[in-house]
Amino acid sequence: MKLRLLVASLAALFALQSGAVLASSTKSQSAGKTAASKPAPKAPAKAAPKKAVSSKPAPKKAVAKPGTNAKPAAKKVVARKAVPAAAAAAAAPAALGADEDAPLALDANGLPLLGSSAFYVINQNTGEVLLERNGSAVVPIASITKLMTAIVVLEAGQSLSERLTITEGDIDRLKGTGSRLALGTTLSREEMLQLALMSSENRAASALARNYPGGESAFVEAMNVKARLLGLWDTRFRDSTGLNPGNVSSPKDLARLVAASAAFPLIREFSTAHERYVDVRGRMLRFGNTNGLVRSPEWAISVSKTGYISEAGRCLVMQAWLQQQPVVMVLMDSSGRYTRTADAKRVRKWLEQGMPQRLAVAPQRAGG
Repeated sequence: MKLRLLVASLAALFALQSGAVLASSTKSQSAGKTAASKPAPKAPAKAAPKKAVSSKPAPKKAVAKPGTNAKPAAKKVVARKAVPAAAAAAAAPAALGADEDAPLALDANGLPLLGSSAFYVINQNTGEVLLERNGSAVVPIASITKLMTAIVVLEAGQSLSERLTITEGDIDRLKGTGSRLALGTTLSREEMLQLALMSSENRAASALARNYPGGESAFVEAMNVKARLLGLWDTRFRDSTGLNPGNVSSPKDLARLVAASAAFPLIREFSTAHERYVDVRGRMLRFGNTNGLVRSPEWAISVSKTGYISEAGRCLVMQAWLQQQPVVMVLMDSSGRYTRTADAKRVRKWLEQGMPQRLAVAPQRAGG
């Protein structure tokens, strides 16, 4: 009996130990499963960086393959070529002007590299456009305005000998520019007109408008009416001096304005005169031409006008005779102080060296 009790006790003890072992094994397997599930998130996390790393070359391949991305690179090259050309013109204007034998810089199309942002060059006899960039862009025109000022003055038929006086109303309160025409200066309308065209005297241009029938507002209205009559649809005037940046036009319109100005003998004479001495309150003062090219014997210029305000940059318009043909040049927003005249020289050299047939096809026309 005791033996049976002993065997039963041993069997129960064995069963109890087996259950504990089984429970321990179950917990171990459960912990193993939990530990195995943790790397699962890490595995995708590790895979994600791999994908991210592999995704970086993808954009590089995409950039290298499309042709559209290769074209902008070409545009940048063109822009880089144009900027140094303009900078060189601005940095060495004397060399450009003096060395006529220097090689002419051309672009890929064989056109001269110019430092002006917008230009328009036309054979006035044939109407052929010889050079153009941004020809339809409407931009501030600064003192190029004074060509229209002169047209309105001359068409009004007022006496050129009438004496006009500089007053407070002629002081530039918009830009604050100065003038050698002191308050109280009295000059003839003819002298005022020449100083406005030749030396770009703002007070002279203002006095001309003030002494127009109806005053300055009527004068500006007459300027805009004349612009419409000439077909200058891109052109608007706000004042007679060009100091107002609201005076705008396009290079194409300005070419027409230059051609119209050439029909007036006094505009041809006054805009291309080298200098004039006038009596300013008892002192004889010399006024020179703002375009140095008119003094060069190598140029035959019939109409000339320069302009500058910060909004317009440095501008130059001319009617010049090349190979007995009238060529109108409009150079707007040049990059430096001397670039506009350097550009004019480049245009002339290019026309004379490479395009003589374009200038010789039209019959000669008398007059300016």
